[in-house]
Amino acid sequence: MDILTLSAKQLAQLIRQGELSSYEIVSRHIERAKQVNPVINAIVANRYEQAMQDAKRADEMVRDGEEIGPLHGVPCTIKECFAYEGMPQSSGVVARKNHIATENAPTVQRLLNSGAIPIGVTNTSELCMWYESANKLYGRTRNPYNPRKIVGGSSGGEGAIIGAGASPFGLGSDIGGSIRMPAFFNGIFGHKGSGGLIPNRGQFPSPANPIRFLSTGPLCRKAEDLSLLVSLLKGKDGIDESVTDFHFDPDFEINYTDLNIITLGDIPGKKVQTVLKEAEQKVITHLKTKGARHQTATLPKLSHAFDIWSAAMGQESGKSGYAKLLGYASHRGLYKHLFLTLIRQSPHTFPSIILGLTENTTRWFPQKNKRMLEWADELKQEINTLLTGNSILLFPSHPRVAPSHYVPILHPFAFVYTGILNIAEIPVTQVPLGLGHSGLPLGIQVGAAHGKDHLTIAIARELEKAFGGWVMPEMK
Repeated sequence: MDILTLSAKQLAQLIRQGELSSYEIVSRHIERAKQVNPVINAIVANRYEQAMQDAKRADEMVRDGEEIGPLHGVPCTIKECFAYEGMPQSSGVVARKNHIATENAPTVQRLLNSGAIPIGVTNTSELCMWYESANKLYGRTRNPYNPRKIVGGSSGGEGAIIGAGASPFGLGSDIGGSIRMPAFFNGIFGHKGSGGLIPNRGQFPSPANPIRFLSTGPLCRKAEDLSLLVSLLKGKDGIDESVTDFHFDPDFEINYTDLNIITLGDIPGKKVQTVLKEAEQKVITHLKTKGARHQTATLPKLSHAFDIWSAAMGQESGKSGYAKLLGYASHRGLYKHLFLTLIRQSPHTFPSIILGLTENTTRWFPQKNKRMLEWADELKQEINTLLTGNSILLFPSHPRVAPSHYVPILHPFAFVYTGILNIAEIPVTQVPLGLGHSGLPLGIQVGAAHGKDHLTIAIARELEKAFGGWVMPEMK
């Protein structure tokens, strides 16, 4: 039995039954983290010693017959943008390098209440607003399947450390694909919940007003953990009014004869690689053999996916909101940093500067911006209407497998395959489908109508059985 290949649920059961100690399990994951982290740079601040003390205490509780939680003694990791008392919370911003959280985000607290033991916090893109996890404070995170490739962002550290086998699960957040892209590039599972399912409080940056297309959620190496983690994380926190309580069935079973598969084809101008199209077709074929039906649909507004997402983001962030988070009163303060970045003298990354300088461009065209906001509402309704009944959406997680570092700058809008589904506020699970001929992970997004998180997660469990799910990378 290899501890590093087991689910969090299995590990918790072994601890509860006394077959393995938390100390053994936590120490094995820390050993793996120490082995791989010098290569991938995923954990940016560790608490290895504290975690080992927590594990000893967890074992004492089991021996004494004390009441324990469903993840008692199981190690995990936390995205650094979440408030975790005593740990840094900078989101890769150099000016926040000394910021230490003094309280726990609601979702972090819920994991702690379940008995989970964090071993560290993980890297993000600067301000969590780019799909390569690199910043001037912590450096660049590298893919465990090929260090020359990206890990995605902004939950890239989570994706990498879980994909490398050093953490069974972790906590991430997603406003444009920041859970699903890292899960895809690193060959693991990631779930973006329905809008309003899980509280988003306690993150930096955090919107001034709650927005439901920002989603906090889990990343994990085994599909069976998704239901457990969503069950633990979901529900009102007494403050965030955007969170509502709605039905989630962790034991949901699929009636395949009533299952309708919907595919949409490529987003215009962003062609999907053949190897990913072939993987999607294998998924369709497998589900059809179990009795499902398949249909293709057309959503013309997808040709404007980036403009729609940008307009919605601009509405939420306010004028120069991103520049202000970087520490400047307006975008004008960023011009000198554009030059300094080119000569590698700026504390900011190039994508951050460009995002700061361009964030107000939608406001330059007020009529177009108004139209895009209207289309965002209409597209949200169209997608949810399309997914009525027992229907799922299969959609590429990205147009290509993990690209090389810096390449995202050449394809800045490729994230819209994930981002546009945030606008719809639907639940989406990224499902790994093994490795391609290049040795890099394959995967697909599975979406369903708002509130049907149990359906996408049930599909993830089935596809894991059919295609093998996460594959431990051969890191030396």
